[in-house]
Amino acid sequence: MKTEVLKASEESIKKAAEIIKSGGVVGVPTETVYGLGANALSSDAVGKIFEAKGRPKDNPMIVHVSCMEEIIPLVENVPEKAKLLAEKFWPGPLTIIMKKTNLVPSVTSGNLDTVAIRMPSHEVMRKIIKESGCPIAAPSANLSGSPSPTNAKYVYDDMNGKIPLIIDGGESNVGLESTVITLVGEKPRLLRPGGVTPEELCEVLGEIEIDKAVKAKLEENQKASSPGMKYKHYAPKIKVVIIKADTEKYIEYISSQNKKVAALCFEDEKEKITVPCVTYGKSFDASSQAKRLFDALRELDKTDAEIAYAHCPSEEGVGLAVYNRLLRSAGFDVIEL
Repeated sequence: MKTEVLKASEESIKKAAEIIKSGGVVGVPTETVYGLGANALSSDAVGKIFEAKGRPKDNPMIVHVSCMEEIIPLVENVPEKAKLLAEKFWPGPLTIIMKKTNLVPSVTSGNLDTVAIRMPSHEVMRKIIKESGCPIAAPSANLSGSPSPTNAKYVYDDMNGKIPLIIDGGESNVGLESTVITLVGEKPRLLRPGGVTPEELCEVLGEIEIDKAVKAKLEENQKASSPGMKYKHYAPKIKVVIIKADTEKYIEYISSQNKKVAALCFEDEKEKITVPCVTYGKSFDASSQAKRLFDALRELDKTDAEIAYAHCPSEEGVGLAVYNRLLRSAGFDVIEL
């Protein structure tokens, strides 16, 4: 299969929609990361996403819609809390999990009785949804387990020959996948942190729980109720280890290693580090870290290092999302100094 990359335009959007209508898969831009888009209501179409990604079939998909009306057939009901969250954060990087109807195939929901729904703010993605005339399932457009792509080039690197078309809508603004919150249960529960922070969710909902899997491995035989909860995810080919320490101790530790190492550090630390380094944002700016993290993880594979030591970010605000992705890219390998 030949994979075509087209700049976003009215013509290319129509072409993408035609492929989706006919049961195919397209690389699509969103404000979080690029996705692999297919008709969320077609088991066959969603199956092609799993095939392209090499993704485990127990991993649920996020269903993307362009307006509130498109949600009604997908869920048993829209809870009041969902309406409050939608009013505040949609369109935007927030996914809400609700009880699904039978219209949503089990392959889309990961065999759960719930569905994860998001209304993206990326104008091109919303036009593709409207033009396709169906909700679009769109997990990140990378090979399963590797860093999510934030531009069309990275989608092409992973998906060339696997899908017919990639729509180039520019760089993703957020850089990390959406926040996922479930409203099924006694209390709203954060399953995956993202661009919408726990603090912002609490302002709307009053109180939320944070799932243990945000900072820890899923327990054995525990089913993933959201994308991004698996043990290892977002990982480059090089081994990554997280270092929890202040700047001085972090630099001292990586400088003392006898093997080929690289540093995954903050921009304001680069000049002090003597080993090859890749930066991911500023130490005091979690949003800049989020925007750069996945690109930086991919860039680590261009070094000749055997292992990369990542300086641990803050766990506050958007920093929790950055920490969550780093934890999984490192397979939970953390050293505290």
